[in-house]
Amino acid sequence: MASSFRNSILLSLRKLKFLHLLDQLRFQWMRIRNYQKNKLFRKTYPQVALPSDYLIYESFQLDYHKYYLDSRETAQWLIRHFAKHILLEDKKILDWGCGPGRIIRHLPELIGNKCEFYGTDYNKDSIAWCSKNIPNVSFNLNSLEAKLPWPDNTFDVIYGISIFTHLSENMHFAWLKELVRILKPATAGGGGGEAVR
Repeated sequence: MASSFRNSILLSLRKLKFLHLLDQLRFQWMRIRNYQKNKLFRKTYPQVALPSDYLIYESFQLDYHKYYLDSRETAQWLIRHFAKHILLEDKKILDWGCGPGRIIRHLPELIGNKCEFYGTDYNKDSIAWCSKNIPNVSFNLNSLEAKLPWPDNTFDVIYGISIFTHLSENMHFAWLKELVRILKPATAGGGGGEAVR
């Protein structure tokens, strides 16, 4: 009941074109709230390339520390998880729904080992920023349709963080099928098949 009430409110706000206005207000509020903290981050880490505030806000939170340092910790956690299932050497790794690269940007440095790194997202601004600012990762702009440009059995590891939560049930199945298509089958000895099984 609460869910249908919430959905009807969202639908009404969308029809009245208030959602965009509310989103812009929330963005500005977060920008002001985190101003000092983000200013300190830029002073402490001047070498870190950061996407625009709106790209960070849109994909995570408007908090540079969380975007960069907490995401590095998440990348380390993912690596530990992957290493339980596959030898991370000479592998192809895909970040599905990479947004402005908060996780994938850390993997080339943290893993290395002749691995190849890829990111894909539907947000053209995120992909443009990532392509220009994140080295050692190949980026792809995908559509919302469950269709990616890679041939069958391309990747050893595919991961996505909080992507399915944004998709309809039909899109879940379509994207899962597409990800399985481009994922190498699991083999004995730790080859292929991580993260979407």
